[in-house]
Parts: sequence; C-alpha cells; structure tokens
Amino acid sequence: MFKQLRQLFRSRPDAPLPAVPAGTRYYAVGDIHGRLDLFEALIEAIDADDAAAGPAETHIILLGDLVDRGKHSAGVIARARQWQQERSVRILAGNHEEMFLQAFDDVGVLRHFLKHGGRETIMSYGISTKQFNNWTLDELFEQLPNIVSAEEREYIANFEGMIVAGDYLFVHAGIDPKLPLEEQKRSDMLWIRDRFLRHEGPLDKVVVHGHTIFPNVMDRGYRIGIDTGAFRSGVLTALVLEGDQRRILQAIDEGGSIKTFDEEQTQ
Repeated sequence: MFKQLRQLFRSRPDAPLPAVPAGTRYYAVGDIHGRLDLFEALIEAIDADDAAAGPAETHIILLGDLVDRGKHSAGVIARARQWQQERSVRILAGNHEEMFLQAFDDVGVLRHFLKHGGRETIMSYGISTKQFNNWTLDELFEQLPNIVSAEEREYIANFEGMIVAGDYLFVHAGIDPKLPLEEQKRSDMLWIRDRFLRHEGPLDKVVVHGHTIFPNVMDRGYRIGIDTGAFRSGVLTALVLEGDQRRILQAIDEGGSIKTFDEEQTQ
C-alpha cells in the first residue's frame, strides 16, 4: 500500500532555493532491497501522482540497492526493466549490485555477499531452500553463471554512477566532499558513509542519496537521505522534485492493510 506525505522543507530566505530544470519533475526512489511488494505500490503511487500533478517532463531515478535482503530481488530487477519500457527511468548502481556482480568472479566476495543478503538474491532466481543448502560454497560459485544469465548481469553492470539535474546530484551512497564532481571515485559513490555524512556545509550540488538508513527522510540542506530501510521497516520512500519544491511519497507495509494517507509535515 502507499502513503503520501506532503512535506514542507526549511526555507532558505538568504539564497535561491535549489531547483530542478524548469518543466521537469523528478521522482527519486530509495533502496528497494528486494521488496517487490513495496516497489509495485510505489510505482502505482508515482504514476497516480504524476498524472494528477499535470504535464511535465517526468524522470524517475532509482538510487541503487535494488537487490539483497528482501525475498524478490529478481522480481525487482524485472519490474524495473519493464518500467523503463514505459517511462523515463534511470538506475544508479549501489554497493549491493557491485557485490552481486563481483561474486561471480571471486569466491571470497561470494562468501561476503551471502552474509549481506546475497542468499535471498540468489534464491529469488528460482533456487529452492533445499537446493541452496545442499551446495557447498564452491559448488554455488560454479552454479552462479547458470542461475543468473550473462544478459541479466550485463544489464545490472550498466547501472549509472551519478545523475545531475539542475541543482541536484543523485548518487547511491554520497560523494567525497573534498573532491569536485568530475573527480569522484566510483567506490565512494557506492560505499562512502562517515566522510560524507559528517561533512557540514554546502556542496557543489544538493546530494540526494540512499545507502544509509534513516527512520525518516533526512534533510540537511546540502544533502537529503531517503533510504528508510524498506527491507526491515516496510517503508519505501520517493522524493519528488519539481521547480524548487519537494514532496515525499511512501509505500508502507502495515500488516497487509491497504490505505491511502495524505499528511502535512513541517521540518
């Protein structure tokens, strides 16, 4: 089910508000982590919201970590591919996609991957619990290319590193605050945490990111974190940007009940 929250962000009277290009509307979706049920509900909410909001050049950005932890990673990938056929949908690479792909080349990475939600990802490609448990690590490593096709892996490998829209930068984990955008390392964009989160003060762009879980959308002015921990909290969040305005859409699991919420919040 989905919950819509209309959120008023802090005003900044001394400077123009950050904005996306005129005539555009952006929906940035946080870490999905195999929660196909929430993803489907949020797609429905986004489509309905976009239709109600009126004409615009609409773009949807998935902030990475589509896979792992939840039970339906393969289904999330398939649904994202389908959505790309219907809408302007761009997908950023997350650290979990990187682990997933590297697990095909290094049995040590596979061991690490399995400890961080990879077991659920592999099983989502049609592997039963019994079959999975009967394999040794080395046997699983040998079977991986048969479980996930080369075409599927190539699709995931083509996820993007960062996307810029007006005054906003979309990236999975964050950026190195000491480096200009053109010098950012892929490893930081997928994995950075403390150096980015502890930074105070303006950046080249307002950074919209996932990767680090917050109980609510975390707006720090110069960065906005929208990973609300869908795999464990049951809350999948999208940030809506149009002109200099921001809103929040959320898909929320409340024990199977389906309700629509429209709630004003201030920050």
